[in-house]
Amino acid sequence: MIIFDRVEMAYPDGSRALDGVSLRIPRGQFCVILGPSGAGKSTLLRTVNGLAAPTGGRTLVDGVEVSARTLPRLRPRIGMIHQQFNLALRASVAANVISGALPAVSTWRALAGFFPPRLRRRACELTEAVGLAPEHLRRRVNALSGGQQQRVGIARAFMLEPDVVLADEPVASLDPRTSRDVLELLRAQSRASGATVLCSLHQIDLARAFADRIVALRNGGVAFDGAPDALDPAALARIYGVATGPAPAPEGAARLEAAR
Repeated sequence: MIIFDRVEMAYPDGSRALDGVSLRIPRGQFCVILGPSGAGKSTLLRTVNGLAAPTGGRTLVDGVEVSARTLPRLRPRIGMIHQQFNLALRASVAANVISGALPAVSTWRALAGFFPPRLRRRACELTEAVGLAPEHLRRRVNALSGGQQQRVGIARAFMLEPDVVLADEPVASLDPRTSRDVLELLRAQSRASGATVLCSLHQIDLARAFADRIVALRNGGVAFDGAPDALDPAALARIYGVATGPAPAPEGAARLEAAR
């Protein structure tokens, strides 16, 4: 379980990215974080893996508070999928996928490229599981499409069978069809492993289609927390400040958000 206990993030100029966020995310849940740009979505995710240290409150993973002291044992249990993929473009698919095991491998082994056979087998299995053929293993990442690169990112995130996977706008740079394919892969991998997923998105239609639960932020606070089918016009008005009206179709909702 992930617990956000009155998490705050304040900056010296007085602005706040997070303003007392309290949430409980149970194990195995696919939770989508929605909200306008600047609402605090990425900051909230980054408090889970220590990339952002809250100025108030605390974040806990399975009862362990995230801190500089606990990060060495927590980070191997937390996978990360990035908006811009964050891959080594001149390295092979195999090298990028197996790099997800670096938190569990000693520095000298990593520098020498020596990974145990079980990790090499898992890298191959995950590459196949995300829909890339064996011949892709030796291919440079910069020769792949954006959708294929994000498949590599998903495989890398699951290398150590994490308890938690953070996906920060994982489909922001992909076309609609590829976005659905990538989110289907992410959901399938998380269900197969029982991992909890926190996934920030801008697309309302995708949030409705893939989330078990939607949490929306506005001005650093929680503006909505509920099931996807409860995301009605009144909830959208609280989140985005738009006028209420008939519930938009998913595609219309996506266009509405894209226009903001």
